[in-house]
Amino acid sequence: MVGEKSTGGVYQRCGCRGLEGGRRDGACLRLGEAGHGSWYFSLELPRRAGGPRRRVRRGGFASPEAAAAARGRLAVPGPAGRVLTVVEWLEIWLATRATVRDSSRSSYRGHIRLHLRPRLGGLLLAELHVGHLERVFTGLLRGGMTAATARRVHATLRSALNDAVRERLIPDHPARFVRLPRGRRPHAVVWTRRRVRAWERSGVRPVVTVWTPQQAAWFLQSVTGHRLFALFRLMATSGLRRGEAIGLRWPDVDLTGRAVHVSGQLQRIGGRLAWCPPKTETSVRAVALDRATAAALRRHRQCQDMEAQARGMAGGGYVFTAADGRPLSPDLVSRTFSRLVAQAGLPPVRLHDLRHGAASLAQVSGVASDASFGRFRERS
Repeated sequence: MVGEKSTGGVYQRCGCRGLEGGRRDGACLRLGEAGHGSWYFSLELPRRAGGPRRRVRRGGFASPEAAAAARGRLAVPGPAGRVLTVVEWLEIWLATRATVRDSSRSSYRGHIRLHLRPRLGGLLLAELHVGHLERVFTGLLRGGMTAATARRVHATLRSALNDAVRERLIPDHPARFVRLPRGRRPHAVVWTRRRVRAWERSGVRPVVTVWTPQQAAWFLQSVTGHRLFALFRLMATSGLRRGEAIGLRWPDVDLTGRAVHVSGQLQRIGGRLAWCPPKTETSVRAVALDRATAAALRRHRQCQDMEAQARGMAGGGYVFTAADGRPLSPDLVSRTFSRLVAQAGLPPVRLHDLRHGAASLAQVSGVASDASFGRFRERS
């Protein structure tokens, strides 16, 4: 048994075992000797509802004064007089952020639950230092996390600790001293004839790819009869993001003036579809439509009205809906797109990247001749 002598939350311990140092009342008789043993402190944490007793212990101090001073530094009370762990502060910080978007809140929650809570555990907020965080992010990167994701997790932690400094819970925070590798965005490559053939031989494709204008036109030709044709054409010619396109409502569409007004997006958050503010302030914008896209939207409106009448309901809500009138799931739209791409015999691109060819497709008016479709098929 290790020798121990306690006084008011600060105590002395040594490594003597058995009768090595002699014992009295369970304590080592040599604890009073200079240089024998070291000083520790304990700090009681508030119990969670129905939870067990919680206590932190730290040691290795040369004097009781040093141990008491360290205990005092860590015992800085948090909100409602609580001594906070790092994870407890992260949860308070997330719960009290009133202006954050739902999508960002969901992202922050995932960062805390999946990456920060398991690695910071019961560490007190006041004792957090850069060494802890260097170990956290080194472990995440060695475990396969990309540099871009690590930087997003770091941004969450840094924002929370900035607020902790502002609340005077800590004098400064160590997250700003952590150095992470820069996450380089993969460069988009065009599906040229040579790249298509290399992909067909090896099955290996670049991370981010875009179609040529002829390939995009071929796709639109192949899906002309699909009920979501107008959606794919709108994204391919206007550059709208997936959430922006499926979040459009008919009052946002001016078919006479040939423009759509982007003011939000539809996203799945916490398992439910929600209409959210746009990604950035500059995402609120008016986007011009070419004549063919405006015509496609006009035909889509007519078909949608017929579907609504068959159900005995009024239309006029979201521009793009499922056959039963409900809003479209973003993931369902992406899966439908991928299936149609494969059926068209085209090299794969993400639905998100369809928008990147909008400028080029607009330059050829979004319509290619049957002859150019045939030339693409021959080249591919």
